[in-house]
Amino acid sequence: MKHSSLVALAFILFACKSKEPADLLVRNAVIYTVDTGFRVMQAMAVTDGKIVATGPEKELMARFSAKEELDAKGGTIVPGFNDAHAHFLGYASSLRTVDLTGAKSWDEALARVRDFAAKNPKGWIIGRGWDQNDWPVKIYPDKSALDRMFPDRPVFLERVDGHAVLVNQAAIKLSGITPASTDGGGSVEVKNGAMTGILIDNAISGVSKVIPEADTAAVIASILAAERNCLAAGITSITDCGLSLPEMRLLEKLITTNRLSLKLNVMLSDSEENIDWILKYGPYEKGNLLVRSVKFYGDGALGSRGACLKHDYADKPGWKGFLRKDSAYFAAMAGLLAGSDIQMCTHAIGDSANKVILQVYANVLKGRNDKRWRIEHAQVVDSIDRRYFGDYSIIPSVQPTHATSDMYWAEARLGATRVKTAYAFKDLLGQVSWMPLGTDFPVEKIDPLRTFYAAVARKDTAGYPAGGFQVENALSRQEALRGMTLWAAQGSFEEGTKGSLTPGKVADFVILSQDIMKAKEDQILTTRILATFINGKPRYKAPQ
Repeated sequence: MKHSSLVALAFILFACKSKEPADLLVRNAVIYTVDTGFRVMQAMAVTDGKIVATGPEKELMARFSAKEELDAKGGTIVPGFNDAHAHFLGYASSLRTVDLTGAKSWDEALARVRDFAAKNPKGWIIGRGWDQNDWPVKIYPDKSALDRMFPDRPVFLERVDGHAVLVNQAAIKLSGITPASTDGGGSVEVKNGAMTGILIDNAISGVSKVIPEADTAAVIASILAAERNCLAAGITSITDCGLSLPEMRLLEKLITTNRLSLKLNVMLSDSEENIDWILKYGPYEKGNLLVRSVKFYGDGALGSRGACLKHDYADKPGWKGFLRKDSAYFAAMAGLLAGSDIQMCTHAIGDSANKVILQVYANVLKGRNDKRWRIEHAQVVDSIDRRYFGDYSIIPSVQPTHATSDMYWAEARLGATRVKTAYAFKDLLGQVSWMPLGTDFPVEKIDPLRTFYAAVARKDTAGYPAGGFQVENALSRQEALRGMTLWAAQGSFEEGTKGSLTPGKVADFVILSQDIMKAKEDQILTTRILATFINGKPRYKAPQ
């Protein structure tokens, strides 16, 4: 009897010593790995910030001795959400300005500006988020009210898409702009011989360049606040679209000094300085920062009628929008980047802009390839032009919530026939078999769950329309989740290190309050983010 007890004890000690060490063992979970087979596991082991195993709970508990165990209590775990197209620094900046998103009238927007100005009595008044399409009278505002309210204080209010602004006379006077202050890729609105204060696309820089730079400490504080909001939304990685070198350097400093834990893929904006730098030093990687792409700007936005269309706007005869620069410029840039490992990523919304950029890409790519050049938005693409995506391995980077934000007025802009070629995500996916998804925040809400819901339901948050908007282009739940995780990583050549919960990849994951792969459609948006982990470390935990 005594001998048997000693043998049993020895076996237990041997078994304990023979277990593999791990830093964290996650168990009692429903883990969507988003691997090739879209397998679902019960447990996951993490060491040094990376996943070392996934599998049945009993198997992993027998195999590993972990410093820490996390009982998920049957909760759903997915890879950390990777926003494939956003404006992280722009969002951070918006936290220091007056928020005009959701204003239901110009009067409501003015009231918000007045309140902000009273609390912030000095300097420029900066705001963002107004959208005349949400107002009873769906026309651009003019500067008259702002001139009365702020005769000596400059005001700069960006439209929700960032492609139009309203400025007052004080801002016009400081900047010195005139009706001719555009190079053709934008416009200065004039009525009865006087500027209304509306500036579109390239005309905006005439004013924006004279706005004083914000205090560095305030900028950093807003960046850290923006990160907290992203983590609370389950976001672990972001592609920040269109930054300057100084902006990129600031993010690099925050990352390398461990003040910022988000993983950032930065697209530098289209400038000679940025392109010269990235061709010399890119692809550039420092910690959680990756810089390997340049963002170009093909046209404007549909909401401000700056998107470049093949035929007239249905609600503005004689007007087709415009390219931000001529096609020869984009062709020259494509030729310059073609011999490098740098991605060319171009904003294109209108069907004419999409055709121009697709043809520019095709002329240098020559055929199928793995350069992963991207069209950002690919919003209105003529059906005869979609083949370019598949024939030349061009990646459509789309934002599902744009469809559900624009659906109320998109047909008025495009007409009943042409609107069917817009927001055609399923058709675009069929061309390339994978497609990164983003939010475009702060143009849209920061919430990735809205991206998921818009992609699969094609409805707004109130469940409108009942049958879904052009529901033939809805994505499956698997496709939507892949687009927000693995395919988003693939969009920046990072699928080997993140995007799925598989051995060898980083342990970036999110715990959800319910299973979004099985929840009833009308319950998806009730899902809460319970916790967000980066490299196996908790970065957000929902308050109890």
